Amino acid sequence: MRWKSGRRSSNVEDRRGETVRHASTGGGLLLLLRFLPGLLRSRKGRGLLIGGVILFFGARLLGIDLLGLLTGQGVAPPPQEPAALSQQDQELADFVSVVLGDTETTWNKRFQAQGKRYEEPVLVLFSGAVNTGCGLGQAAMGPFYCPLDRKVYIDLSFYRDLKTRHGAPGDFAQAYVIAHEIGHHVQNLLGISDRVRQLQQAAGKAEANALSVRLELQADCLAGIWGHDANMDRQMLEQGDLDEALNAAAAIGDDRLQKQAQGYAVPESFTHGTSAQRHRWFLAGFDGGEVSACDTFSADPL
Repeated sequence: MRWKSGRRSSNVEDRRGETVRHASTGGGLLLLLRFLPGLLRSRKGRGLLIGGVILFFGARLLGIDLLGLLTGQGVAPPPQEPAALSQQDQELADFVSVVLGDTETTWNKRFQAQGKRYEEPVLVLFSGAVNTGCGLGQAAMGPFYCPLDRKVYIDLSFYRDLKTRHGAPGDFAQAYVIAHEIGHHVQNLLGISDRVRQLQQAAGKAEANALSVRLELQADCLAGIWGHDANMDRQMLEQGDLDEALNAAAAIGDDRLQKQAQGYAVPESFTHGTSAQRHRWFLAGFDGGEVSACDTFSADPL
């Protein structure tokens, strides 16, 4: 994949090396809310409240978490400097930035052609765990998109697992993973994700899973559209790149992952689609090059 001369995106947020705290301030807040009416009714109480507020913010300036002390969490640790990155880590981060920038080129152009504005998402690099608008994210979840803060999250160690555990090496395989998550962002902007969530709320578990499969396969197809543009418009692909992406799509099919984990597959529990389905829908986007080719919700069979 010819990526090194590509434009780096400015929408990458590097949180690698940050400490994720799990402190709960609920107990301290409940205490405050419980006694607040009584404090406000008396002059002495109001004075205590004002003094407490001053003490609280003064303590925060010194790095002391008073609510944490109330709930047994102790003193806030000092911020840690991120660990030095290896040359390989830095090159991989550069690669991710270029792929993100190239997806921006594709979707800005396509949204503009429809008279719409593409809102570029932020991609967050993290290590181990990360706080998101959707709650705590962990590396074990793999790359994911949070529709509430419109950010993509990825621990780059996933690429090692993609190569060693899933047998899907190659830079275009790595790019496919990012393009798939950007596909979810496109679905969010188009209102597709909200409609699916509404349908899922009124559905049983098996039907909700089936809707999730169609949503995920559409994201695969949208990733294929980006691959189409990267190849046709910008000549980024080299011989063997398409096979890398198709291999990656197949490697993380629900049926293959379940058989690897437990020796058998349970189709009604699938949430992302089979290996064959993921292979098919990425290729549908890559060959078709149009969003109209990605109507997984009308397709029968998938």
